[in-house]
Amino acid sequence: MSCVQTFQDYAFRSLGYGERLLPRSDFTLCEQFTLIGSGLVWNIYFGALALFFGFFLATAVAVARNSGAWVVRKPAEWFIFVFRGSPLFIQFFLAYQAFVLLPRNGIELNLIFTHITAETGWLTRAWAGALVVLFLNTAAYSGEIFYGALRSVPKGDIEAADAYGMAGWTRFRRIVWPTMLRLAWPAYTNEAIFLFHATTLVYFSGFPAWQQKGDALYYANYFADKTFNPFIPYPIVAFYFILVTLAIIGLFGLINRRLNRHMPSENRPRLRIRPQVIR
Repeated sequence: MSCVQTFQDYAFRSLGYGERLLPRSDFTLCEQFTLIGSGLVWNIYFGALALFFGFFLATAVAVARNSGAWVVRKPAEWFIFVFRGSPLFIQFFLAYQAFVLLPRNGIELNLIFTHITAETGWLTRAWAGALVVLFLNTAAYSGEIFYGALRSVPKGDIEAADAYGMAGWTRFRRIVWPTMLRLAWPAYTNEAIFLFHATTLVYFSGFPAWQQKGDALYYANYFADKTFNPFIPYPIVAFYFILVTLAIIGLFGLINRRLNRHMPSENRPRLRIRPQVIR
């Protein structure tokens, strides 16, 4: 089988398109690259959606933790403490067990005028349940990053906004929030990189791969078990994630440049990726 034919058969297998059966023997390098790359689609799905939705929740959590009202501040502090204080793998395990305990027929909601049944079965599948865990986890870490940046906003900027008559939402949207992002962006970039790396833990969690539609590590483990040689599929996974990391650095670097476009080029803060201090 040519590499072109292999690509046509397996490039989108993790999404349910192409050959249903995995190759059984005589594995080629092309097959391993293609199938592992196919599974990488799910890792990108987990990372991108969790990062996107987690960004907004993290902003809300940071603002809540900075609030002077303890009724608002304490839930934000405990949310950050719980998700930062416990291992991500344990969070996967506990979430899966909790979702399994939900009624299979759904939860009935009595709205006085009508009854609604909320389906819960989809939460036990990786595409939903694992995404929820990653979303909450990155929101907690990012919330702490944003909170630190929020506390570091120069008082002079706020006083200048007050002098211009800005207050409340207008001051936050035009002064506080952009400054917070500029200060937090290098650390947030590290969080984004780690989040995409953490998507490999979905394979080890209790969330099953439905109809063998697994992520990159699912296919790498398949080839390692069949060939008894882990030194080919796992480096391929690492290669793909290095490419993803480079893409994240490039994209976040462009956003960082946009956030600091008003500053002289020699004074613009540059992204410094420090994986040794991540978490």
